[in-house]
Amino acid sequence: MPADCEDYEKLLASAGDEFTYPNLDENEAAAMCYTSGTTGRSKGVVYSHRAIVLHSMSCCGVDSIRISMSDTILPVTSLFHANGWGIPFTCAMAGTKMVLPGPYADGEGLLDLMVQERVTVTSGVPTVWFGVLEALNKFPGRWKFSWPIEMHLGGAPTSEALMRGFDQHGITVVCSWGMTETTPLGTTSRLRPSMNDWSEEKKYPQRLKAGMAAPFVEARIMRLDGTPVPHDGITIGEIEVRGPWVAAAYYKSPEEAHKWSPDGWLRTGDMGHIDEYGYVKLVDRSKDLIKSGGEWISSVDLENALMGHPAVKEAAVIGVPHPKWQERPLAVVVMNEGAKVEPEEFREFLSAKFAKWQLPDGFVYAKEIPRTSVGKFRKTALREQFLDWKWENQ
Repeated sequence: MPADCEDYEKLLASAGDEFTYPNLDENEAAAMCYTSGTTGRSKGVVYSHRAIVLHSMSCCGVDSIRISMSDTILPVTSLFHANGWGIPFTCAMAGTKMVLPGPYADGEGLLDLMVQERVTVTSGVPTVWFGVLEALNKFPGRWKFSWPIEMHLGGAPTSEALMRGFDQHGITVVCSWGMTETTPLGTTSRLRPSMNDWSEEKKYPQRLKAGMAAPFVEARIMRLDGTPVPHDGITIGEIEVRGPWVAAAYYKSPEEAHKWSPDGWLRTGDMGHIDEYGYVKLVDRSKDLIKSGGEWISSVDLENALMGHPAVKEAAVIGVPHPKWQERPLAVVVMNEGAKVEPEEFREFLSAKFAKWQLPDGFVYAKEIPRTSVGKFRKTALREQFLDWKWENQ
């Protein structure tokens, strides 16, 4: 143990045997976090004791995060972000061993820690796990897991390449969705029993969805005019949610009251659709959707497809003003070491999944993509950087 750290067991042993619990109302404030501010000013979200307890109970569910006293969980998430994903509270409720990575959050360091502590559950945003998968592929056989591991990814849609990559190493990726405003669990994507007989090719698109609403949480899709969208798995609208741990307002921000509908649903700003089985699929943040010639283009779908190319390490797609089409997609790509791919090759690669008008008109090769404090792509910075992009150069 490092010399400048407290010994946890000795600290506990030094405490007295008597403790008087304070008399608190369950609706009193217990914690507060601020939103990451990826699409605007950060806003405070207050969590009540009741919300945290109910959220923790939900996370223990077998069809949810599935945290139990038999697990060892490694949260690769900032504890200041979205209530630490609720994991510290859930671990305290379930009696789960929690391992914190500290400064060892690179791919090899995380894998070493997972083996050393025999981690069974881990979590984080997808961008965190690119380096982990890269290390597993670079050093085959170095880390051996003889026990099942679930990796819960949220904060952004997961790419099929990332999910397939971890499947090959025996690590099961489970997609979830949530926000600071939802404490944060909103949905979890686990296959229904009736889907177990589906082919693997049919299962992957379903597993990659954000999933079904957690118990006690309701989700719906609404058009901008306030009318409901059918659950047909095609029609896109804004995701709205409500539930016992969904915030009802921002802290001292009455000007943000429009984020809630008159009947109490949180307008998330996430765009998506719900299929016939009740699974939510995220398409994009409303401010990240690209409006081109009157049609919407999902930046997330393009990013995930690009990151499925073997030469690509990371990719972010933004809408850049265009004199004719209002906006056009610009892809910012980080290549794997020594790799080189021309824009036309990328367009040909993407054309298998996208129509010609959806393909990026420009490609920029970068050393890295700016991130927020919690590891998400900071697209606001990219939009500012390429605001005056000259399309005639392409």
